[in-house]
Amino acid sequence: MPEATGPGSVSDIVDSLRNAATGEKTSLQEAIKSLGEASFVPVLMAPALAVVTPLSGIPLFSSICGLLIAIVSIQMLFNRDHLWLPQWLMKQRIPSDKLRTATEKMERPAAFLDRHSRKRLRLLVRRPARWVTETACLVCGAVMPLLELVPFSSSLLGSAVVLFALGLLVRDGLYCLLAFLFLGTVGSIGYFVVM
Repeated sequence: MPEATGPGSVSDIVDSLRNAATGEKTSLQEAIKSLGEASFVPVLMAPALAVVTPLSGIPLFSSICGLLIAIVSIQMLFNRDHLWLPQWLMKQRIPSDKLRTATEKMERPAAFLDRHSRKRLRLLVRRPARWVTETACLVCGAVMPLLELVPFSSSLLGSAVVLFALGLLVRDGLYCLLAFLFLGTVGSIGYFVVM
């Protein structure tokens, strides 16, 4: 799937989100527009980044981010040329000051990820392996609304999606591999805790 021109690094995505936070509140539509509405991977990464910040404390915020991740992932799986999002989702708004604070907290981790990314294990970011990555993102996003009341669960899933999206963005399969290992570890710990 050809990526439209848009942010090419995690820092670019963070900057775009910060620049979108201009009024008293920022709509999802404004945030998506700042990323480029046809840039699937940056749009996939943005809500994942947001859900690992204190923004996840806003009621239903994690659910909205999860739905956005799932909807974008489905369209990536079907190789769509243009991103479609439902209007009721695009109209969701958050306080701009909270978005700016969240982007400030994301700056250093974003710079770290950008510094340590390069083209590696490219087999993992090409089809057919890419379908597995996109499916994993879809599952993470779809599960987030179900775990709204479980502390840190959405942030953990969001962290995995950030790694998957970064791998796809910069063609670094090592990040996808790390994301699968991370999910496997979290899943195993969760299983033993519940059992």
